[in-house]
Amino acid sequence: MKPTIVLVGRPNVGKSTLFNRLTRSRDAIVHDLPGLTRDRHYGQGRIGGKPYLVVDTGGLEPVAKDGILFEMARQTMQAVDEADAVIMLVDLRQGLTPQDRTVAERLRRSGRKLWLAVNKAEGHRPEIAAAEFHELGLGDPLPISAAHGDGVRELVDLVLADVPYVDEEAPAKHPKIAIVGRPNVGKSTLVNAVLGEERMIAFDEPGTTRDSIYVDFERNGRPYTIIDTAGLRRRGKVEAAVEKFSVIKTLQAVEDANVVVLVLDARQDITDQDAHVAGFITEAGRALVVAVNKWEGLDPERREQVKRDYARKLNFLGFARVHHISALRGSGVPAVLDSIDAAYAAAMAKLSTPRLTRVLIDAVGRQQPPRAGLIRPKLRYAHQGGSNPPLIVIHGNALDHVPDSYRRYLERCFVEAFDLEGTPLRVQFKKGRNPFAERDR
Repeated sequence: MKPTIVLVGRPNVGKSTLFNRLTRSRDAIVHDLPGLTRDRHYGQGRIGGKPYLVVDTGGLEPVAKDGILFEMARQTMQAVDEADAVIMLVDLRQGLTPQDRTVAERLRRSGRKLWLAVNKAEGHRPEIAAAEFHELGLGDPLPISAAHGDGVRELVDLVLADVPYVDEEAPAKHPKIAIVGRPNVGKSTLVNAVLGEERMIAFDEPGTTRDSIYVDFERNGRPYTIIDTAGLRRRGKVEAAVEKFSVIKTLQAVEDANVVVLVLDARQDITDQDAHVAGFITEAGRALVVAVNKWEGLDPERREQVKRDYARKLNFLGFARVHHISALRGSGVPAVLDSIDAAYAAAMAKLSTPRLTRVLIDAVGRQQPPRAGLIRPKLRYAHQGGSNPPLIVIHGNALDHVPDSYRRYLERCFVEAFDLEGTPLRVQFKKGRNPFAERDR
């Protein structure tokens, strides 16, 4: 399972800038205004030798007694409690503040592994930049510049060297299925329908499940593990901090699963949060089945509206099977389980090199990659580079000129040829070595 790194500090020390640097994204809004981040952001780490999850928190205001700042502080400390590692950020330009001392004291009491990063240190000598922050007692301060990237890789390498990590390339012994979705869409009811017993508490109140629960079961003599996760609330709701940061547990469950079932509520509109969670699932490379729950009793007009809404907002999930179900009555649930089996088989499929190469040659024969100036990329052969999701490595020349549109074309060709419905597929290009590149001129 990927470790989770949480970024903590008082407002406006650069947490969101560091988050964007670590995820190589612009998901977190960055502005020179204290307290702009009020909700958590989470993403896949893309700097360092190991994969990880990173969480950007709102500014920690330890002195707040109520209101939005108090709720932000509660969210932050809940994230700290669930973290594998915590990076506390301070601002070199503002120097050591009483707030920093209070934050450091709270973090020490948490018992988490802590690292202290001194941000905005560009242009300063490291030993001078870090000097006054030794007073916090969090170990050696590490000068960085989140905006420019100075020292960030070194910080990540230090953190990842000292946190637990399980190799996710190890083959799974049996399918693990994560049930995810917003609160009150019927996840626990679906789990109960799958298990055939009232194993999970199902109650008409959002947020009944507050942790990820793993349950082993058998179907037709085959073992499975099903993971019932806490609901992923809409961003901006802060009234229940314990529910807010159960999102970390949910994301870790997605990473730990082979197949994810995304549960939607047919009686509610599809939200940006649904799309965001779906995007995280595909980015993690997990096989996916979509279950549109509470389908019973809907009039034909509403059903058509739901289908149009899905096609418009979640059109990037074209690889996933969609089922319209009633978890409460059990209708449609067996079909969901059949799709889970098919998606798992596709995600773990073994693809032979000769057949992959034949499919590649046929695809190029139908449509060659476009020229880049005088250069046309040459695609020579393909082989499988991994599974869950399937990874196809293509060798050739000038492959850095292959556009994303052609990559997507090749992905479609492989999916159709091998009938890989239910799982995303990734294509990686690997250029051939130029034997004359190192020859003396």
